[in-house]
Amino acid sequence: MRKISSFIAAAGFAVLNQTASAADLPRKAPAYVPPAPPPMTWTGCYIGANVGGAWGRFELETSGGEFSRSGAGFAGGGQIGCDYQFAGSGWVIGFRNMFDGTTNSRERTFTVTGPGGLVSATGTAELKNRWFDALTGRIGYSWQPNSLLYFQGGAVWSRVEADLALTTTVAGVTTVTGGSISKTKTGWTIGGGWEYRFSPQWSVFIEGNYYDFGSRDRTIFTPATTACAAGCAFSTKATAATALIGVNYRFGGFGARL
Repeated sequence: MRKISSFIAAAGFAVLNQTASAADLPRKAPAYVPPAPPPMTWTGCYIGANVGGAWGRFELETSGGEFSRSGAGFAGGGQIGCDYQFAGSGWVIGFRNMFDGTTNSRERTFTVTGPGGLVSATGTAELKNRWFDALTGRIGYSWQPNSLLYFQGGAVWSRVEADLALTTTVAGVTTVTGGSISKTKTGWTIGGGWEYRFSPQWSVFIEGNYYDFGSRDRTIFTPATTACAAGCAFSTKATAATALIGVNYRFGGFGARL
């Protein structure tokens, strides 16, 4: 009986010793799970560049009638702006300043007839749009975190140069009289586009815009007995449209969009 009791006690001691040894073994640390990145937001500022095409329309009004001519050229430059996305919503508002140079120019030939239709002058008009600077506000909707469809509108300042030349011939003598207009005028613009974020800091966009640069008036006087001896008034009006692609670098891009 004493041997059985001793055997049971030894067995119990062995079990307790194994349990204590197992408790002393080091435990394996749980696998590290990195936290989820914060949601992407359009809130922030950006700077970028753009390039594309410019199409312009030139309208000339003279005493001999109204004339128009369209032309196409290159446009390219840069932009800077800021956006704000409302929390818990896809709506985005912002503002942008875009400055682009252009190679857009148009030329038109016309005829001015004097009193009685006896004496006339042949003229040429050339309009050049050197650059434009557009300050616009925009509103858009982001139906996906990295896609934004937007509409914009605002003011535009443009450097437009108009060169006018009249050629008259009296008694075999040809005279060329010219004038020019070179002013920075204020107009308006509207447009829209789509912007896509391919990384938190970089985005690309494609957009179209319409510009109205207003009208300019000029009076040219030619020699006596010719068509514009008393002065001929000219009115020029310029409009343009652009199709642009561009890239923006954004400062920020992550935030709490609840």
